[in-house]
Amino acid sequence: MLMKVTDSDSVLVYDPRGIVETANVPIAARPKKLDGLRVAILDNSKWNANKVLRASIAALEKTVKFGQVNYYVKQSFSKDAAPELIADISANNDLVLTAIGDCGSCCSCCIRDAVALEKLGIPSAAIITTEFERETELTRTAIGMQGLIPVVIDHPVSSITQAEIEVRAAQVALQAPRVWLGNE
Repeated sequence: MLMKVTDSDSVLVYDPRGIVETANVPIAARPKKLDGLRVAILDNSKWNANKVLRASIAALEKTVKFGQVNYYVKQSFSKDAAPELIADISANNDLVLTAIGDCGSCCSCCIRDAVALEKLGIPSAAIITTEFERETELTRTAIGMQGLIPVVIDHPVSSITQAEIEVRAAQVALQAPRVWLGNE
C-alpha cells in the first residue's frame, strides 16, 4: 500500500485493490428451438481444440438438426478474435460454439469472443475447463455480462486421448443447448 503524510496528524492510505464498476450488458435473445439454425464453430487454434469442437458438433448433431455448420479459426488463442472475424461470424450464423478455454489467456479470450458475439445478437456457448471457472466469472464481471453462462468441461484439453475427447464432447452436448436456449 502507498501511504502519504498529508499533515502532522493524518496519513492518507491508498488501497491498490481498486473496484471494478461495470454496467450489466444483457445476453443476446435466445431462440425457441435449435433445429434449422446455422452454428459457427470458432476454433482458437490450440492443441486439441479442433478435435474437441468437431467431436462436440458430432455429439450435438445426434439430437439437433443444424441448418449449417460453419468453421472458423482464430489466429491466436491468446488474443481476442479479429473484429472482421467476429463480423463475419455474426453475419452468417445464428449460434456460436466458441474455442476452448483451457489456460489463462485462452480462457479470457474465449469469453471475450463470446461476449462480442452476444453483443451482436448471436447466442454463444463458450467452452471452458473446470480449472478456469473462477477466472471466467471474473472476466464476465469485468466485462459486464454476468448472464453469459459457460459450458464447463473437464480439465485439461490440451493433452488428452481420443476417449477423453469423446467424454468432453458429451459434456458439451449436454450443456450447449441449454446455454443457447437460455435454460441454464
